[in-house]
Amino acid sequence: MKKFLVLYHSPVSAREQMANATPEQAKAGMDAWMAWAGRAGSSIVDMGAPVGDPIIVGNGKASAGHIGGYGVVQASSERDAKKLFEGHPHLMMPGASIELLELLSMPGM
Repeated sequence: MKKFLVLYHSPVSAREQMANATPEQAKAGMDAWMAWAGRAGSSIVDMGAPVGDPIIVGNGKASAGHIGGYGVVQASSERDAKKLFEGHPHLMMPGASIELLELLSMPGM
């Protein structure tokens, strides 16, 4: 089984999304996420959480757009991991995307 880091990209920060959502919108959003989690089931290793603004260490710069949150899932292949996110509620937001990064074994560890 392979594990994948999930990065939720969006045109606005998670902090801004949460600050501007009405209680009804927040509940509807959480209900949609929990419905997805129910479908994904044991493929979810870590549901993750929203993240704040980046703190840059070194001379690089932040990625374009916003990383609104993260998670970790497991699947037998990249194709199966991608299928887990078909119809995901995050993708209902205009300009949103989901990035999957396979977690590789560290050589010698």
